[in-house]
Amino acid sequence: MKIQFPLAALFAAALVSAPMRAQEPVTTAPDVEALFHSKDKKLDRNKQAAYHIEKDLLQANHWDEADKWLTAEYLQHNPNVKSGRADVVAYFSATRKPTPVPEHLGAKVAFVNAEGDYVTVATVREVTDPKTSQKYTTTWFDTWRFVDGKAAEHWDCATKGGL
Repeated sequence: MKIQFPLAALFAAALVSAPMRAQEPVTTAPDVEALFHSKDKKLDRNKQAAYHIEKDLLQANHWDEADKWLTAEYLQHNPNVKSGRADVVAYFSATRKPTPVPEHLGAKVAFVNAEGDYVTVATVREVTDPKTSQKYTTTWFDTWRFVDGKAAEHWDCATKGGL
């Protein structure tokens, strides 16, 4: 017992005196466009659909073309948006004006993962720490389940009241 206290005190002193190290910043992949391709035809089709959801719908707000990329029954797990393509289109169209569809995706994508019917796109988010007012990066995740090349279901890390 006498040895445990000095070891614990030594460990605590080491933690307190060690320099604080911040998290590793989340960075954008060097070739974002390449992340949305696969040699597997099904995965490539799904990754390309995810790419157009990100670029054409979410970035350029061309929700009038949502039927190209989303099923009518689209299930939404974001707590701020109702399920169904019509409700998703109404939600985003109400607050965002369309802009020209860019040649390349503007989102800062860290990685894209595809397996079976699912594609996950991880993007870099820059956030301000409310305690220090300093900026830091974190990761936002969007995952879609695809059926015949269209998103049928969606998950993200949104909380009520904000995206």
